[in-house]
Amino acid sequence: MENQPWWRGAVIYQIYPRSFMDANHDGIGDLAGIVQKLPYVKKLGVDAIWISPFFKSPMKDFGYDISDYREIDPMFGTMEDFDQLMAKAKGLDLKVIIDQVLSHTSDQHAWFIESRQDKTNAKADWYVWADANEDGTPPNNWLSIFGGGAWQWEPRRQQYYLHNFLTSQPDLNFHNEDVRKAVLENVKFWLDHGVDGFRLDAINFCFHDKLLRDNPAKAVEDRQGRGFSEDNPYAFQYHYFNNTQPENIVFMEEIRALMDQYPNVVTLGEISSEDSLQTMAEYTQGDKRLHMAYSFELLTPEGDPSYIRSTVEALEDKLSDGWPCWAIGNHDVTRVASRWADKAHSPVQSKMFNALLASLRGSVCSYQGEELGLTEADIAFEDLQDPYGITFWPTFKGRDGCRTPMPWDDKQVNAGFSESTTPWLPVSSSHFENAVSLQEQSESSVLQAYRTFLHWRKTQSCLLYGDIEFVESNDEQLVFTRTYQQKTIMVIANFTPQEINYQPLVKVIKAMFGHGFIEAKINDEGSVCVAPFQIAFLAI
Repeated sequence: MENQPWWRGAVIYQIYPRSFMDANHDGIGDLAGIVQKLPYVKKLGVDAIWISPFFKSPMKDFGYDISDYREIDPMFGTMEDFDQLMAKAKGLDLKVIIDQVLSHTSDQHAWFIESRQDKTNAKADWYVWADANEDGTPPNNWLSIFGGGAWQWEPRRQQYYLHNFLTSQPDLNFHNEDVRKAVLENVKFWLDHGVDGFRLDAINFCFHDKLLRDNPAKAVEDRQGRGFSEDNPYAFQYHYFNNTQPENIVFMEEIRALMDQYPNVVTLGEISSEDSLQTMAEYTQGDKRLHMAYSFELLTPEGDPSYIRSTVEALEDKLSDGWPCWAIGNHDVTRVASRWADKAHSPVQSKMFNALLASLRGSVCSYQGEELGLTEADIAFEDLQDPYGITFWPTFKGRDGCRTPMPWDDKQVNAGFSESTTPWLPVSSSHFENAVSLQEQSESSVLQAYRTFLHWRKTQSCLLYGDIEFVESNDEQLVFTRTYQQKTIMVIANFTPQEINYQPLVKVIKAMFGHGFIEAKINDEGSVCVAPFQIAFLAI
């Protein structure tokens, strides 16, 4: 086990800084707030934190529109605050992964301000510019994920610029070698600052088709989105030309060459493409591209045993020597307790989902609040902040419902997140009963189950590094084995509100591992009885 890289099998806890903890009482979470709560994070049993963007930004997309990659936005604190965070994390033996948003910048970035002025300046070719068609329309039919066309007219240049996301997020031109060099210099800045790795946002969007070919239309029955609203016109196309271009593979290798100059650092790519599992496999192939990647394939409304099995098996079939990372929740999708669980059983189901996620082969991204079983918050229209939700209201309410502040203390104002009278998003009234203060007092809480399982998992090399093989899946259960160095653990997950009896195909050598939240017994005839919405582990 000592010979494995730290990130293999690691649990990475995602912190959305705006909503984690507000130390200066302005209603917005900050770096100092994260520092305060790092002992809590350490106690969870996770191995690393991933902090969503805290760089200087006009916050049109809440930090994913960066205007200066090397400056911390005053909203979140100072570089001294970040240094304190790094020191505190190191003292707790927690790795620190930060977001890098490479494919696009803010329209307030100095590079774009210069590029947009005319066609002859030093940065003229640093973004994706194109002439209008003869009738004044955009150069092709590409669409923005956030609604409408992906091209915005710039009167200074008399040209359109590409934006795969908001109009205030212009896409960089990665066909320009100087752009790639400048981007990698920004990455190097944070490596020199001691970070342990990067979560690479929308990393398959860096390159575009040089010929600007139209994307083909998608049949109505095939319009299923991953990571975006299905009533979004973005689902009407196959996005063959505005992302995931062959040249991007070379750029992945350039990133890895830089990373290899620093010991024990890691890259985690976010993938959203027409075949995300195939792209994950390609981007992690060999020991010269990304260390690992995750996609939106389990961030979906579907969460039944057969779907989970087919998704994991599909990736396993495509992977050669790459390493997967799985997530069932993040800051972009409805909380898993509202997507996969029903209201009556969500706490006990949350326990099972968390343990199941951390039992799949690969590393894990666990989003803040999943350890509490938080459900999606219901946000009134007048309180919405997300431009995505404002655009698509009321059929899609955006991402604010999964971004509301963490409930720390049920007895305090704003559940202990902030003393401000107006936090940036309201604390959900339903989340007070999920507060950390209450769950720490209950041995049967989702939080206690989360901690117990992750600490036990650290002792199980099969779950950290082992191969995976599925045995059975149906509407009721998901059964698979994890095998490492001649040892095997069988995992049985019960997705129903009734007990199930499972007859293992192999003789049970050891009894069940008992860890509080696991309720199972082996009957006289050798079958395993698994309680409703529970997950059982057998050493075989």
